[in-house]
Amino acid sequence: MKKGILLLAILGMLSCKDKAKTVPLDTASENEVAQSGEEHPGKKIMETECYLCHNPKASESSMIAPPMIAVKKHYIDTNTSKEEFIESLILWINDPEAPSKMPGAQERFGKMPYLPYPEETITQIAEYIYDYEIEEPEWFAAHFEEEHGNGNGKGMDMGENRGKHAPEEIENDLSDIGLGYALATKAALGKNLIKAINEKGTVGAIEFCNTEAMKLTDSMSVMKNAIIKRVSDKPRNLKNQATQDELGYIDYFKKVVASGGEIEPIVQPNGDEISFYYPITTNTMCLQCHGKPNEQVKTETLATLKNLYPDDKATGYDVNEVRGIWAITFDAQGGE
Repeated sequence: MKKGILLLAILGMLSCKDKAKTVPLDTASENEVAQSGEEHPGKKIMETECYLCHNPKASESSMIAPPMIAVKKHYIDTNTSKEEFIESLILWINDPEAPSKMPGAQERFGKMPYLPYPEETITQIAEYIYDYEIEEPEWFAAHFEEEHGNGNGKGMDMGENRGKHAPEEIENDLSDIGLGYALATKAALGKNLIKAINEKGTVGAIEFCNTEAMKLTDSMSVMKNAIIKRVSDKPRNLKNQATQDELGYIDYFKKVVASGGEIEPIVQPNGDEISFYYPITTNTMCLQCHGKPNEQVKTETLATLKNLYPDDKATGYDVNEVRGIWAITFDAQGGE
């Protein structure tokens, strides 16, 4: 009953947030929105498509690809035109074998798998990166200074603006603790998944998920002294079926994402433990295995899915849909 009340309260707060957004902005607020590029279509595409791997809220150790601010700093200097940057980004995404301006990152993370994005989509992402300040991880300024000194990149100033968008300290915020556990686990899964895709294609990724994904998630639970689960209302592996309570959270996050609302974790104290919930959303790369059969999910992939997961329910998704949630339980003291 209390959980139901919590959800209603959250929905009420979301409604209040939405109403607040309809209040006319003053001139200063309008300028702030313009500088952040909130209305630029490339921002939403970048957050949906790129942040699966390039998430600026991930810790340095849990990144599975360099943050987008690093891409901006390596690919844009004072002599780089917008057209040149757009061309470079299109080449980089459409041809993973092309020479990279980030060889160190490529050596650390491996080559980016090929993703069939239309040039119009890449162009919108590139325009947003070029024209606006983009979110940077709180650790990035020190990392970039150590690796490169005072760079000449066009990205946001690393002194005055450092920490402008940074999340609050993990150890002081239960929400960030839970998110840290989720992102670290996603990073471990993502690194192995990308490696499997690069070595064996989509079928290799399915085979990895079938034999290793749950083992790896369990090992992260032990490492973090927490219970870390990925659950869904449409599971591929039946062991990932959401409970009745978890189905309620999935339904809530679906409504938030569908309405374009801001996604925030749900944190629920239960005595000495904390229950944490956060959505798992789809992007273009996910659709190779979770998209529409015989469209995004190719015949060979479907055959492998049918063989390994005869009761599979996890197809038919489009981009930016809630495929499931992270359901994490940890000690109220955040005790790793």
